[in-house]
Amino acid sequence: MQLVYHCPTCNLLHIAQAGAAHRDLSCSCGWQRDIPEAHLEGERPLRCLCCGNEDLWRQKDFPQGVGLLLVATGATLSTIFYWNMNPVWAIGVLLVFAALDMALYFLMPDVLVCYRCKARHRRASIGEQHPYFDLETNERYRQEALRLAETEKSSSQ
Repeated sequence: MQLVYHCPTCNLLHIAQAGAAHRDLSCSCGWQRDIPEAHLEGERPLRCLCCGNEDLWRQKDFPQGVGLLLVATGATLSTIFYWNMNPVWAIGVLLVFAALDMALYFLMPDVLVCYRCKARHRRASIGEQHPYFDLETNERYRQEALRLAETEKSSSQ
């Protein structure tokens, strides 16, 4: 599987292979982490391979910028057709872009994302224990990050 993560020390983006054959992550700044055997079940991550967090969520592995560009293009083309008094073409454009969106949804694979460090586990075997995004869980980790940043700020003063 492929792991896309930011180094916790220097925040440098890394793309690494992880799995049964590759059991360690490292950075040029000196940070290193060995992946425990208990975090993997074959090619299925049970915990985040970067930080060890057990809360992972699944999402489609598709760039959000490209998705927004598709939506904006469809809306713009539809508006142009509607402005030129062609409502059938305007609705047709919207239907074509909706069909394209649905096809991409079914064709794109899932990726696991860690709530804490935002590491992305690509090309992994995903089990049913990993749910889709949960706003409550995300808010818990966001609040935790804010508290840690506040504690670090107050301790450095």
